[in-house]
Amino acid sequence: MPQAAVAWGPAAAWLRARVDRVTAPVRQRLHVTSSRDVLVLFGAADDLPWVSGVAYAAPSADAPSLWLPTLWSPDVPADLLARALAARHGRTPLLLWPDPAAIVPLDRQGPLAAPPAGN
Repeated sequence: MPQAAVAWGPAAAWLRARVDRVTAPVRQRLHVTSSRDVLVLFGAADDLPWVSGVAYAAPSADAPSLWLPTLWSPDVPADLLARALAARHGRTPLLLWPDPAAIVPLDRQGPLAAPPAGN
């Protein structure tokens, strides 16, 4: 079950625009982290908006500190991979993304900001 919507490049802007239109109660339940290349929106599966180009992620059942795309699994045991990545990056949780290949720290998420005025 997805617990995050993940958007790269143009899809990140589309997801942000879509999130600006969600209701206030849903907005209060969502959290976000982002960088120059990716936007990760956290929440219950029913609260996560659908936008073209967005994929979904969730914590691994075998290693909750390792988040993975819901439609992908690594070729190595997730618990060993999680330990190796945590040791290398010195923080958790981490999102491992295969395409584009990236490791995204998820330890600095915050509440979703209020929508722009007029929305």
